[in-house]
Amino acid sequence: MKLRPEQLDAQLKKADLPPVWLLAGDEPLLVDEAADAIRRKARECGVEERSSFIAEKDFDWQVLADASASLSLFAQKRLMELRLPTGKPGKEGGKALSEWAERPPEDTTLVVISGKLDRASRNAKWAKALEQAGVMVEFWPVPRQQLPAWVQSRMAGAGLQVTRDAARFIAERVEGNLLAAAQEVEKLRLLLGEGVVEDDTVYSAVVDSARYDPFQLADAALAGQARRAVKILEGLQGEGVEPPLLIWVLAREIRATTDMAAGLARGKRMDDVTRRVWNNRRALIQKALSRHSEAQWLHLLREAGRVDAMAKGAAPGNPWDALQRLVLAMASPKAAERLGLAA
Repeated sequence: MKLRPEQLDAQLKKADLPPVWLLAGDEPLLVDEAADAIRRKARECGVEERSSFIAEKDFDWQVLADASASLSLFAQKRLMELRLPTGKPGKEGGKALSEWAERPPEDTTLVVISGKLDRASRNAKWAKALEQAGVMVEFWPVPRQQLPAWVQSRMAGAGLQVTRDAARFIAERVEGNLLAAAQEVEKLRLLLGEGVVEDDTVYSAVVDSARYDPFQLADAALAGQARRAVKILEGLQGEGVEPPLLIWVLAREIRATTDMAAGLARGKRMDDVTRRVWNNRRALIQKALSRHSEAQWLHLLREAGRVDAMAKGAAPGNPWDALQRLVLAMASPKAAERLGLAA
C-alpha cells in the first residue's frame, strides 16, 4: 500500500501495525519524524526490542535471513530498522528484501528507511514487494512557496497561533531548511508559550535570540570551545533566555552524540556513525566524538536531566551554574574531571 505523508497519522491510528514499512525521501526531518511515529505505535503494540542497521556496500544481508528465521530472545515482538542511504540495496540486498516481504515474520516489524528513490529503484522488485507487503511513504522537499504555510502549520501543531506574515519571516530566516525551521518553532514555543502570538513578538523573539543563539551554545561546547561557550551562555542569560530552552537544545545534541558514540563503541567507523549529520556540522560532531567516550556522553546526558530538574524546581541548585558546568564538561575532558562530571 502506498500512502501520502499526510495519510500516515490515520494509518497509525488503526489497531494493527503493518509488518513492513518503506520510508523514502531526501528530506531527513520528515523521514525521521515518520520513523519516530512508527516507533511510538510499535511501543503501543507491545514491541519491546528494537535493532537498527545501516545497509552500506559491506553490509551482511544475512542479518535479515537470520532475524526472519529466529525468535527474539528478550521480547515477543521486535522492531527492526534498516537504513538504506543510497536507495539502492544491490542485487543481494534486493533479493533479501523481496524474500522478507514474501514471508514477513509474525513477531517482527521491518522499517526500511531510505534515501530518495530514483525511478529504477521505485519500480524495482524489492520496492514493489515491500509496498505490497506493508506501507510505502515517500517524502519530498517542501517547495519554497509552500514553506510559510508549512511553518504556520508546524507552529499550530506546537500550540502557537501566528499570522502568515510571521510564518513567512521564519521561512525566510531558515532558507528552506526544514530542520532549522522545526528548531525555530520549538524555540519559540519554549520562549513564548502556547496561544496567540503577535507578529512583533515573533520578530523580537527571533531577533533577540539571533545575537546569542542557543544552537551556537551547543556547537561551541561540541567544538571544544569552552571560553566561547561560557561567553554565549552569559549572553543568553543577560538577554533573559530561560534555562529550559538551553537545556532542551543541549540535551538534544548530547542524546544524538551519545547514540553515535554507542555506534563507535560497537566497532562502527566514524564516517558511518556521522553519515546522517549535516555536512557543515560533520567535522564538529566528529571532533566531539573523539573527545569523549560513550560512557562520558551518557554521564553528560544524565547531568542534563539533573539540570532540567533544577530549572523546573524539582531539584536544589542554581540551573545557570549547572549549565555552565555542563557546557564546560562537554567542551573539555579535563574540565569534566575538575568539575566532578567525568564518568
